[in-house]
Amino acid sequence: MPVPVGIAGHRGYSGAELIEILSRHPGVEPVLLEHREDAPSRPVPQGQRLPRKLPCTAEAAQQAGLAAVFLATPHEVSLHLAPGFLDAGCKVIDLSGAFRLRTAERFATWYREAHSCPALLDEAVYGLPEYFRDEIRSARLVANPGCYPTAANLAIRPLVEAGVAERASGIICDAKSGVSGAGRKPSLTTGFCEVTENFSAYAVLRHRHVPEVLLVSGIEESEFSFTAQLLPLDRGILETIYFRAPGLGGADDLLRIYQERYGAEPFVRLYDPGLFPDLRAVARTNFCDLGVTYDRASGRGVVVAAIDNLGKGAAGQAVQNLNLMLGFPETEALL
Repeated sequence: MPVPVGIAGHRGYSGAELIEILSRHPGVEPVLLEHREDAPSRPVPQGQRLPRKLPCTAEAAQQAGLAAVFLATPHEVSLHLAPGFLDAGCKVIDLSGAFRLRTAERFATWYREAHSCPALLDEAVYGLPEYFRDEIRSARLVANPGCYPTAANLAIRPLVEAGVAERASGIICDAKSGVSGAGRKPSLTTGFCEVTENFSAYAVLRHRHVPEVLLVSGIEESEFSFTAQLLPLDRGILETIYFRAPGLGGADDLLRIYQERYGAEPFVRLYDPGLFPDLRAVARTNFCDLGVTYDRASGRGVVVAAIDNLGKGAAGQAVQNLNLMLGFPETEALL
C-alpha cells in the first residue's frame, strides 16, 4: 500500500508542485493538510479526484499514520507546526527558511526575529542531497534548501573544495528568478503590471539566502557578493557566477572539477566548455545544469547554473529528500 504523506500549504506554488509530483509516485499517497480553511481553492474539472484532506494537526496526522509531512508554508507557520508533527512521529521536510541556519543568532540576524524552536536547529539536516545524502537518510527533520542557494552551492562548493577559486578576489553570483519564487501571496512588487516587461533587483546585500551559501560552500560574507533579480517569467532560476582561478590550464580543467564531483549524481548535468544551460533546459525538472568557461590569460572563470525554482529549487528537491528518508529510489517520480 502507498505510504500516506501530508502536504501543508498545498495551495501555494510549491505545494501544488508537490501534489503534481507525488501524484505519479507509486509508493506515496499525498494527503492535503488544511491549515487555512478560509483560503480559496482552485476550481477542479468534473471527474477529477483530489487527494483526501485532513485537518492540519499533529493528532490528525498521527491517527492517519502519516509517515512524513511537507511544510510548504512561510517560516513562521513552519516554526509553529513542525514540533507537533515531529512529536506525532512524522518525519518533516520543511520548504521554508525556518530550520536552514544552524544557530538562533544567525537566524535572528537574517530574518530579524527570534527563533521559537532553537533546539530543532541542532537536529535539522540541510537537504542538499549531493552533499548531505547520508545525513538525510537518517533525519527526522530536513530543511529543504532555498532555490537560489541550491544553484549557487552546487556551482560554488566544488571550486572551494578544489581550492581553485581565489577567494580574496571575491566570488560574484548574479542571480535571476521567475516570479513564483516569491510565493503565491499577492504583493505590489510581484503583480503582473509591475513585473511584465520589467526587470529589477531586490534585497541587495541583505537577501536571506546568502547565509545558506556561506554555510554550505564554506566561504565568508566578505568573499561573496550576491544579487537577486526578478525576471518577468513564472518559473526558473539562472545564476552566473564569476571568480578568479589563476593557474588553471583551461576550461577543461575547470570542467574536470565538476565531473569528478558530480559524475555519479542523477540530478546534476554538465555541458561542454563554452556551452551553457538556459531555463528551458530545466523547466519542470529536478535538474541543476552547469556550464563553464575560463580565460587563461586573465584567470577569470565563469559558471552558469540553471534550475527550476519550483523543481530542484523547492518541491522536486523536497521529494528527492523524501525518497532518501523513506527508503525509496532517490529518483522516484522525478525522472
